[in-house]
Amino acid sequence: VQLQASGGGLVQPGGFLRLSCAASGSIVSFNAMAWYRQAPGIQRDLLAQITNDGTTNYAASVKGRFTISRDNSKNTVYLQMNSLKPEDTSVYYCNAKKGWTHTWGQGTLVTVSS
Repeated sequence: VQLQASGGGLVQPGGFLRLSCAASGSIVSFNAMAWYRQAPGIQRDLLAQITNDGTTNYAASVKGRFTISRDNSKNTVYLQMNSLKPEDTSVYYCNAKKGWTHTWGQGTLVTVSS
């Protein structure tokens, strides 16, 4: 399965974006889908995860502002990002986890700037 992330771009502080991660195959075969981000020189951090039963968890830095969701019929996972801050500027990656195996999509750049 390949993952294709999209939806990044330039947004002003306080604005919003919705990222999409489309899988080439069924996402229900994975234990969990997630979004990470990585800024230059910084490790890739887990932002949000959603399991097959819909359980979600979030990093403290985005909780209350970001929402992860999934549409199994479209094999797509979304990340709704609200109240964006300049420190949210990063490359965002989607991830699919099955056991100990991780599949990564290519990154999509989000820039928050006035």
